[in-house]
Amino acid sequence: MRLSDFRVLSFDCYGTLIDWESGIWAALQPLLAKLADAPTCGPSRETALAAFARHESAQQGETPGLLYAELIARVHRRLATEWGVAPDAASERAFGASVGDWPAFPDSAQALAYLERFYRLVILSNVDRASFARSNARLGVAFAAIYTAEEIGSYKPDPRNFRHMLDRLAEAGHPRHEILHVAQSLFHDHVPANRCGLNSAWIDRREGREGWGATPPPEAAVRYDFRFAGLAELVAAHRAERSGG
Repeated sequence: MRLSDFRVLSFDCYGTLIDWESGIWAALQPLLAKLADAPTCGPSRETALAAFARHESAQQGETPGLLYAELIARVHRRLATEWGVAPDAASERAFGASVGDWPAFPDSAQALAYLERFYRLVILSNVDRASFARSNARLGVAFAAIYTAEEIGSYKPDPRNFRHMLDRLAEAGHPRHEILHVAQSLFHDHVPANRCGLNSAWIDRREGREGWGATPPPEAAVRYDFRFAGLAELVAAHRAERSGG
């Protein structure tokens, strides 16, 4: 199998193109600062990210129709409760609004600019459209299609999200075998991609680090067709194919 076998690259955004772990950690600082006078130290970055992953997944299961910005505002409340901090509606709203402030990975924009010369690029994301629009400005490309949890009404790893994307792309003339799903999260993306017979490339942004960061661990065995530490490696592999390397 070669990267050039595909005509469409479908991307997860947060964790793959946008460095959501750095963004989440930065956005949690006001809450963590309230723990400064607590008798025990506040959570480490990895512990905080794992708590976020746990509460985000639970909240998505409870309120699948809630806009992402509103959903993670509720996650903020859950984290505050877990860490013994009084709820604060203004802080919750600020955390929910922080999505568009989360930084892009350094290789994302340049890689996407290269890849759009050869593929139709689409997004399958768990966020709402307004939040994604702010992130899209950091990525520098106009995606051919954007599918979000807002219009689908569920959150990955729900198979409805992948069925929605595959149905829309089929209507546009792109059958399943032409699509490569490119994502970091094994839990949110690769497990459901496996279940719907979609080829995938794992962008292992946490390569060399222990734990799962801001995503839950996968609940099933996972298969992927390619593995890269970042988008720059994917681009290098594509260039090598084109040059016969």
